[in-house]
Formats: sequence, C-alpha cells, structure tokens
Amino acid sequence: MLFHVFMDVRIPHDLPADEAAEIIARERAYSQDLQRSGKWRHIWRIAGQYANYSVFDVRDNAELHEILSGLPLFRFMKIEVTPLLRHPSSIRDDDA
Repeated sequence: MLFHVFMDVRIPHDLPADEAAEIIARERAYSQDLQRSGKWRHIWRIAGQYANYSVFDVRDNAELHEILSGLPLFRFMKIEVTPLLRHPSSIRDDDA
C-alpha cells in the first residue's frame, strides 16, 4: 500500500544542541535504511521549511504506524497521512 506522508518537524529551541544533533543523526540513518529497503520510496524537502513530503510503500496501516512512530524525531513532528492508489490513467508500471 502506498501512502503520502507530510512531516513537519518542530524541534524545541531549548533542546540542547548536542542532543538535537544526535537525534537528527539517528533519524538520517533510520530513514536511509528504510529508503534502501524500498519502504520509504520518496522523500522531498519542502523549500524553506524543516518539513518533507514522502511516499511509503508498506504492507498496511499498522506497518506505516510502526515505521512513523519509530522515527527518532517522531515526538517533534506533526504528521499527516493520505492513502494512495494507482490512477487509471497512469502509464507507469511501478506505481502500484
């Protein structure tokens, strides 16, 4: 199942810089592992914001929830999820 996910990151300004850097490093490693696995198909930075639009390809809602709640930055995010399905006019074979 494909999901469009909007993630808006709001790290508190009073979080110590070294703690924030450690969380961000873990977030990068976690997200890159998911991208290599094919679960996190696309990630796009929104210009001028600490936010992204992403596409996940997961088994079901429960797997998506597990992945999102496992993000090291999860507690600092506002997340919006939209389920996707193949458009009948699509000419791509790999978007199902």
